[in-house]
Amino acid sequence: MDPVRYRILGTTQALRTDGTVVSVGGARLRALLTVLALRAGRTVPVGLLVDEVWGGDPPADAPGALQALVGRLRRALGAEAVASAEGGYRLTAAPDDVDLHRFERLAGEGTRALTDGDPAKAAVALDDALALWRGPALADLPDRTAEAARWGTRRLDVLRARHGAALALGQAEQSLPELTALCDSHPLDEPLQTLRLRALRDAGRTAEALDAYEDVRRLLADRLGTDPGTELRSLHAELLSLGDSPVPAPGGEAQPVGNLRARLTSFIGREADIETIRGDLTTARLVTLLGPGGAGKTRLSQEAAESVRHTMPGGVWLAELAPVDDPAAVPEAVLTAVGARETVLYGAGAEGIRAAVADRHDNPVERLAEHCSRPRMLLILDNCEHVADATARLTEELLERCPGLTVLATSREPLGVPGELLRPVEPLPEPVALRLLADRGAAARPGFRTEDDPEACAEICRRLDGLPLAIELAAARLRMLTPRQIADRLDDRFRLLTSGSRTVLPRQQTLRAVVDWSWDLLDEDERDVLRRLSVFAGGCDLRAAEAVCGPVALEALGSLVDRSLVVAARPATPPTARCATGCWRPSPSTPPSGSTRPGNAPRPSVPT
Repeated sequence: MDPVRYRILGTTQALRTDGTVVSVGGARLRALLTVLALRAGRTVPVGLLVDEVWGGDPPADAPGALQALVGRLRRALGAEAVASAEGGYRLTAAPDDVDLHRFERLAGEGTRALTDGDPAKAAVALDDALALWRGPALADLPDRTAEAARWGTRRLDVLRARHGAALALGQAEQSLPELTALCDSHPLDEPLQTLRLRALRDAGRTAEALDAYEDVRRLLADRLGTDPGTELRSLHAELLSLGDSPVPAPGGEAQPVGNLRARLTSFIGREADIETIRGDLTTARLVTLLGPGGAGKTRLSQEAAESVRHTMPGGVWLAELAPVDDPAAVPEAVLTAVGARETVLYGAGAEGIRAAVADRHDNPVERLAEHCSRPRMLLILDNCEHVADATARLTEELLERCPGLTVLATSREPLGVPGELLRPVEPLPEPVALRLLADRGAAARPGFRTEDDPEACAEICRRLDGLPLAIELAAARLRMLTPRQIADRLDDRFRLLTSGSRTVLPRQQTLRAVVDWSWDLLDEDERDVLRRLSVFAGGCDLRAAEAVCGPVALEALGSLVDRSLVVAARPATPPTARCATGCWRPSPSTPPSGSTRPGNAPRPSVPT
């Protein structure tokens, strides 16, 4: 019998390692499994099992009825899953095989990291802990009030800690919607109210924070006859001292300038990636986020840039290069994006000298170099792959001439500029992918929850390899299809995933367009090798690739790896090649019109 993992944070389930659900039918049987899983690895006395499973209405022959129920559970899970012990029974599982115990471990790790001053690490652990919840804890116990309430309180503690980490990471705006909802559900919870007021303060909404404090003060007086506690009162005094002045960013600096726009959807996961990129931007002047189309490079670059805005007095500027068709137009496009038609020349007086740069220079590179000479400026060059050569030349010249400039680029291939630090953007792990599907699915179909069909939702995320754009396109289909119907149609995903936002670029509106964009950038040798590689459903080693693809295989493979269409997976031991799955699995679907490539462009692994 395969190893089994157990879920009791919601409806009780048993799952094999491949994700398939073990059928555990009947309310009594699920109640028995819940009690045993709650105390995994420990013997549970017969009397306690009877009380928990039957509540206040045990059968006449309770021990016999329990024994029969244990027999049914063994038939479902395997004879070794439940062991008999003196005076009771024991679920032969490690605590970490039960989601509730994994939740408690991850919650402890996150809380300790927050206490130790590492909010990024705390955020990752706390997000993983919260992702385990699919509904009320111990939902299948007949009388679960006290125990379930205790775990509900523990979840609320973790939510508080997670929002504390978010505020420490400068994510006040992102936290405010959920904090507000939590405060509405728990109006007398002073620590939650304190977090909400801090978030309003950090977002520069001082007047709203003062109004919210007054609401809390009146509520405490009316309901409990008490005044706010010390922490809330101290925060109130701080808010009064701020008045209507804007709140400084962390470090005491005013918010820097720039053209970075507010995002319209929540950002889910990747907190550790943001923290890594923050560190990269302090040690390297050019950081390039690499990954296939739809991996979330653009959004990650903007979130990472937002986290360092307070350290950039010269501003954070975003130049979107996807619409640029002519490589020669790259400098002009960047010039327009950063608002360099008129710029401030630093170091020429206390007020600076404002000059009409367009009247002084005809060369856009010269104008850009002048504009980027300001101290500590971050320039985001987004979607560089189709104009990589021109972008590389411009980037190298600007970095050489502007010592205070840092560049954060997104591309499907490296720019190849000296000093470039490459940071691959990996697919989302399953818990984070499920959270993304839940969030975007609820926006497309109010009331949607992944826990209503967890197997189908997990299959969607797994078969789409955690690719954020593909998951968002699948979520849009929830307006007319169920998760199971979507999962069953993923063999023809190019026809299915076609409902992207009308306001994004055409190549981001469908999965087919994402693949077409990458395909159109390849030369004939690269296309031929990619076609031939599609025969390997799960990847191949280098020898097999060379046998199938011919003498051009090695050079073309290197280029395809650079372009994020093939993953080079290093095996654990030299004789063994473990082939990782890629962003798109080969399938028998119809090739896109106008091309002769396989229906789903492969991204096979080539162990090196």
